[in-house]
Amino acid sequence: MRYIKLILVVGLLVSCEEIIEVEDISNDSVTILAPSDATTLAITDINFSWDAVEDAEKYKLQIATPSFEMANQIVMDTTITVISFNQTLELGDYQWRVRAENSDYQTEYSTQSFTIEE
Repeated sequence: MRYIKLILVVGLLVSCEEIIEVEDISNDSVTILAPSDATTLAITDINFSWDAVEDAEKYKLQIATPSFEMANQIVMDTTITVISFNQTLELGDYQWRVRAENSDYQTEYSTQSFTIEE
């Protein structure tokens, strides 16, 4: 009887470990759909979108003007669970980036630049 209890306990521990294992997404990348790199837009209501990353739970979205290296302003720094986001921006040059995250891992940022003109 004691042997059977030991097997059950070990079985439960192994099963629980498999349930809480988190997939490593750090070698994956986010594919940006829009706005694409070096795009010039004539609208200020921008729809940021990208393809979903398998096993990602959320996405870190950041927008800077004019770029992250020479940022005058970080316009947006948010974490969301969807693969698109609308933001109204003023005329100017912008750079945006997004990365996928889960509870243990994250991808590298995928980055694009765009301009809003009249």
